[in-house]
Amino acid sequence: MNAVITVLGKDNVGILAEVSNECAKAGANIIEVTQSVLQGMFAMIMFVDISKCSVSFSQLVDTLTDKGNEMGVKVHVMHEDIFNAMHKI
Repeated sequence: MNAVITVLGKDNVGILAEVSNECAKAGANIIEVTQSVLQGMFAMIMFVDISKCSVSFSQLVDTLTDKGNEMGVKVHVMHEDIFNAMHKI
């Protein structure tokens, strides 16, 4: 099972580190990550393996959402199945 995590907001030091740390604490393995900073705006997409998470998916979502609020960025976590269903032609 995988999840897609997106992070958007004003660029600041440590955004990638904070999100990665929360994933590691939950046992979510980062498979792929891409990030950009465009005119001071931070944008990141992470693809993570959640099959060995030590917390429920909803708890991971809540933790990352709270961490994003703490950092002043918007974090959105979507299960891969939902992501694929939304983008199926």
